[in-house]
Amino acid sequence: MIAIDALIKYYAYNFLTSMDWLHPTYPYGGVGVFENFFGINFSLNYVENRGGAWGLFAELHEVLLAVRIGIISLIGVYLIYFNNDPSRRLPFTLVLAGAIANVFDCFFYGFVVDMFHFVFWGYSFAVFNWADVSIFFGVLILVLQSMFKKPSSEPMQFNSNFYQR
Repeated sequence: MIAIDALIKYYAYNFLTSMDWLHPTYPYGGVGVFENFFGINFSLNYVENRGGAWGLFAELHEVLLAVRIGIISLIGVYLIYFNNDPSRRLPFTLVLAGAIANVFDCFFYGFVVDMFHFVFWGYSFAVFNWADVSIFFGVLILVLQSMFKKPSSEPMQFNSNFYQR
């Protein structure tokens, strides 16, 4: 996931034009993929995101970076030491891979590179990247698992099998 994300972002950074809000019609200065497919438009546009989701808190770039690294560390510790459920490995790994890929961007480019732009029935959705897709599906799987899994009566325990690997 991280390698695919890095390749897509490299392409976007080097070959796509920046999204141009002065041209608010499809494909917004980028590359059109499809237009009016059941009312949905999709284009590839280069966007520099210096904030979090939807560009929020862009002025707190260093704080966001520290928070991202902290969250990655917490998820990594949970995954290695506390997760006793094999079905949760994949979704947490997807979230972790996406988060790591976006942090790599902060170090490599100084911002997160976004490129996928959908317009749903006239509503311009936030531009996002492959790492965001990975995070989304990881969280979606976790939510679906929590909705359909029977509750366990066992308390969470330290995973001692880690040291036997």
